[in-house]
Amino acid sequence: MKTFRIGGVHPAENKLSAGKAIEILALPKQAVFPLSQHIGAPATAIVKKGDVVKVGTKIAEAGGFVSASIFSSVSGKVNKVDAVVDASGYRKPAIFIDVEGDEWEESIDRSPVLVRECNLTPEEIVAKVKNAGIVGMGGACFPTHVKLSPPPGCKAECVIINAVECEPYLTADHRLMLEKADEVLVGVSILMKAAKVTKGYIGIENNKPDAIKLMAQKAIQYPGIEIVPLQVKYPQGGEKQLIDAVIGRQVPAPPAIPINVGAVVQNVGTAFAVYEAVQKNKPLFERIVTVTGKSLKSPSNFLTRMGTPMSQLIDAAGGLPENTGKVIGGGPMMGKALVNTEVPICKGSSGVLIMNDKEAARAEAQPCIRCAKCVSVCPMGLEPFLLATLSAHKDWERVEKEDVMSCIECGSCQFTCPSHRHLLDYIRLGKGTVGGIIRARNAKK
Repeated sequence: MKTFRIGGVHPAENKLSAGKAIEILALPKQAVFPLSQHIGAPATAIVKKGDVVKVGTKIAEAGGFVSASIFSSVSGKVNKVDAVVDASGYRKPAIFIDVEGDEWEESIDRSPVLVRECNLTPEEIVAKVKNAGIVGMGGACFPTHVKLSPPPGCKAECVIINAVECEPYLTADHRLMLEKADEVLVGVSILMKAAKVTKGYIGIENNKPDAIKLMAQKAIQYPGIEIVPLQVKYPQGGEKQLIDAVIGRQVPAPPAIPINVGAVVQNVGTAFAVYEAVQKNKPLFERIVTVTGKSLKSPSNFLTRMGTPMSQLIDAAGGLPENTGKVIGGGPMMGKALVNTEVPICKGSSGVLIMNDKEAARAEAQPCIRCAKCVSVCPMGLEPFLLATLSAHKDWERVEKEDVMSCIECGSCQFTCPSHRHLLDYIRLGKGTVGGIIRARNAKK
């Protein structure tokens, strides 16, 4: 069975909510929409205090080509345009809307009927995807229309769908495939047409045999789509790792991107969002979110409107346990601890993980024993011990030289370190600092 070639680890899966069907979460009393929910320029608010909006009303315009518009997930009145602490822990501009009912824009097709045929041109599809504010739903939040608009000289050969969901605990993509398989497959077909390719692959790890079986049965009706079962190995959901696993091609170091080896990679949730946007005229304003944890009363998967506070999801899953040590936005490997549970759900919010005191406690870091385990598991072929040490000593020139920008921040190095060194923390510091230096350098040119 296929997998990627370099590095990787096998953390405990803990897919506690895999058997829980998707539930529709109740509407919040107030929805909060940060203007920066994607990679690239923040969106610009186009509503003001007192404006009345419906579900699906555009409330913020994309701030550039690499950006994405934002749509209201609720109907009601704009309370204010202010700032909110988002999942990053920083205060960001946001739109606050007081919820009054659930009135949708008339242009959205709310019928459950599957619409398979798409007669739009590739250019029309890309325009619809852009106008719907769709971004990568796996967490990176890269605007989807940008991926479907390759730079000059690059041509796509295939679309690869990331249905791996290799992050422990998270099950939103798994449940989506089980409950919305046909919609996902139509979305994949539309992405293939937009990318002007005839071949599509859906990579699924073999710890989801029910999803593999169902998707393979249904894919027979969709020309050019192949289901690719993969070995279970983290971080197989990384773009470069998935491309290697599925088609055996390795993307060179930055600035090379997947299109340089002929691949366009999209998350399975993105494929579903594309179906809804193109076939149902529905902008991206809701997503499936896993709420989970060993101490949680009822780990669940919720269809959640954007802007809903995470506290509401936690309450719906049984409430915050008394022994809570940390609340993580995302999964345990790449997620980040939240400063409070009022952080709103955004386009990239795949999960909320409740860690108990014991799980959340960090072991005391010890000196490096030169075992090189971090090197052997790094999926990018880097030397994490060196990058962390150089970052700790603020040797930014050397950090850049050692290719820190290739790090995908998967956490495999820190997970496997027997000395419990905080490798990823320092590497993130180095990557952020070097990224700022590079941007400043480029701005002077």
